[in-house]
Amino acid sequence: MTQYQLFATTPKAMEGILAAEIEALGGQHVQQKLAGVAFVGDLALAYRVCLWSRTANRVFLPLSSFEVKSQQDLYDGVKRINWFEHMKPDDSLAVSFSAKNSPAINNTHFGAQKVKDAIVDQMRAKFNKRPNVDTERPSIRINVYLHNETAQLSLDLSGESLHKRGYRDVSIAAPIKENLASAILLRAGWPKVAAQGGSLLDPMCGSGTMLLEGAMIAADMAPGLQRDYFGFLGWKKHNAALWQNLLDEAKQRREAGLAKLPVIVGFDQDRRTVATALQHVENAGLSGKIHIEKRDIADASAAESWPKGLIACNPPYGERLGDEEQTAALYRQFGDVLKSRFAGWQAAMIISNPELGFRLGIRSQKPVTFFNGALECKLLRFNIEEKAFFEPKAKSQQERVEQISRKAQTEQPDRQAEMFGNRLRKNLKKLGKWAKQNQVNCYRLYDADLPEYAVAVDVYQGEAYRSQLTPLAYIPVGDKTWVNVQEYESPKTIDSAKANQRLAGAMAEIPKVLQIPADQVFLKIRRKQKSTDQYEKLGDRGHFHVVEEGGCKFWVNFEDYLDTGLFLDHRPIRSMIQQQARGKRFLNLFAYTGSATVHAAVGGAVSSVTVDMSNTYLDWAKRNFDLNGIRGDHKLVRANCVQWLAEQAALKQKPQFDLIFLDPPTFSNSKKMDEAFDVQNDHVQLLKNAAALLAPGGVLYFSTNFRRFKMDKEALQDLNIEDISPSTIPEDFARDPKIHYCWRITR
Repeated sequence: MTQYQLFATTPKAMEGILAAEIEALGGQHVQQKLAGVAFVGDLALAYRVCLWSRTANRVFLPLSSFEVKSQQDLYDGVKRINWFEHMKPDDSLAVSFSAKNSPAINNTHFGAQKVKDAIVDQMRAKFNKRPNVDTERPSIRINVYLHNETAQLSLDLSGESLHKRGYRDVSIAAPIKENLASAILLRAGWPKVAAQGGSLLDPMCGSGTMLLEGAMIAADMAPGLQRDYFGFLGWKKHNAALWQNLLDEAKQRREAGLAKLPVIVGFDQDRRTVATALQHVENAGLSGKIHIEKRDIADASAAESWPKGLIACNPPYGERLGDEEQTAALYRQFGDVLKSRFAGWQAAMIISNPELGFRLGIRSQKPVTFFNGALECKLLRFNIEEKAFFEPKAKSQQERVEQISRKAQTEQPDRQAEMFGNRLRKNLKKLGKWAKQNQVNCYRLYDADLPEYAVAVDVYQGEAYRSQLTPLAYIPVGDKTWVNVQEYESPKTIDSAKANQRLAGAMAEIPKVLQIPADQVFLKIRRKQKSTDQYEKLGDRGHFHVVEEGGCKFWVNFEDYLDTGLFLDHRPIRSMIQQQARGKRFLNLFAYTGSATVHAAVGGAVSSVTVDMSNTYLDWAKRNFDLNGIRGDHKLVRANCVQWLAEQAALKQKPQFDLIFLDPPTFSNSKKMDEAFDVQNDHVQLLKNAAALLAPGGVLYFSTNFRRFKMDKEALQDLNIEDISPSTIPEDFARDPKIHYCWRITR
């Protein structure tokens, strides 16, 4: 039989797999090229590649190669071929044309038109008939590739891309093409797993592509068996008997293969997607052979009857802006599911961002590069076994918080964690009694009492409510206890894995000791402040709760911010302000959520001005005002407090206040400020400006959490400054008297 020079195309990086396929089918002189494979074989081999290749896109039969220096050269070169050998005058044709670095032709549409004209003119001159153009399913499809000055003209034996198997609903776009899915399975070792009776599971199966390709591999099904169109079917040299023999052989192999098909299962969380996948299974003639059901990734598990095998999937890539964190969380969850429920299985998945693969927490073999369209991806392959498991290092504070919280749910108690739990019980017995006697609902239970457990544990008791959307009209549904845990940043000498282990142990003990659900315990990681703003935003869940202090109510939030909205160590100074506020004009600077103003208003202040730079916290303060029914002359001012104070102090008619609370941050270089603020360097001018607004007999309370702060009394000799820090440290913070400093200042 005549031997032909043939060329099969494939996506970049799949050339090696295609070459192996062609060799297995009997190809000779197989050579890998960029995005394709050149080989030699007879017509039967060309047909076999079209029918059996799982990774090829197209199969070309080169007819001619010629030089093209001008448009006429292209026309003449095409016309030199005797097209009557390949088609009849009343057949249809289509031309695909591409060019690279061609000085003569760079417009592909024009090039295709020139090729078509040459063929049509030849047929019309000889037979007084011209073939029609059919771009969908022509009798023959001609391909011309013009590189520099050389044109390669071929017949496209495949007719349309071979990745189209015939089972897919053409109206539904697939995130992965069939030949890429097959390449993934082949590189993941699925043929061997299937031969040994192993199962195939795709827990994010989408429209079922991976499952269907896996079934065809396992059942020895020719991927082109269900296609009703190939480019060679209308070719004059087509050997119909030869093709029918190949089809008959493929059908026999299919029947024999289906009899030994292993377990193949898919899950997807979307009901409509599951319905689509089931339709594709039916279209492929595999109903009853592949099981697909609606199931979330969190619920993915294998039935006891399923032999261990291969998990293969194409999970979301998170390419769209804003998807990154959500996608990373999915991968972390998927890794947990694999480790806890699929030990002994193998896994393979294709991803575009290797960092996402790291989130799984399972060491992979060397990644394999593939391209999903133009997007470069990596195929990760795993053996799901304990020695391959690791805890991925968190890339953000919130991610580490989630990591520790998950670990705490499965943490086994150890001696040290039990020691922490015992200390917590001891503190609870003492401070719980004190809190009850003094009607304190929110207090610090533990503050790095044990060096190994450098955390602060704050208890909040308040009202749970039903409404998130209209929190001003909340509906109390009963008392509740929440715990806010803050980890102090560990020294760099402490092993991070050990620190994580201890923190997870602490998080496991806290709900046991306080007898509350684990989801009422919240973790924050406090670092040395370097940043732009005084208060760090961590999330956007919007879960607020109501707590009470000294007859005042406050909204607190445990998830979205580093701080909850209520500084517990300032409880005594807020109480002092409340006691002294009756009939007074009150000024609250760096006001945060306005809690000191609420105490002043509830204590009888006739007016107040609350100043902060953040819209978020002023809105929060307004909600606190509304929660306590505060009306009248109580103003909220959005301003840079440093600048606002300086401007007010410079006025001839200065506003006058009887009571001022000044609690600045240690440091801030917010974008909203013209210059950075440093409490040590800037406190003198800050206090002078604040004191300038004091009415006769007025009092200014100044507080700072900067532990190394030194009051510059020499520069403030015209003010009476009294250190009242000891009287402002509450019982629950007595173990740490440097939690803050506080002064009473008068003129």
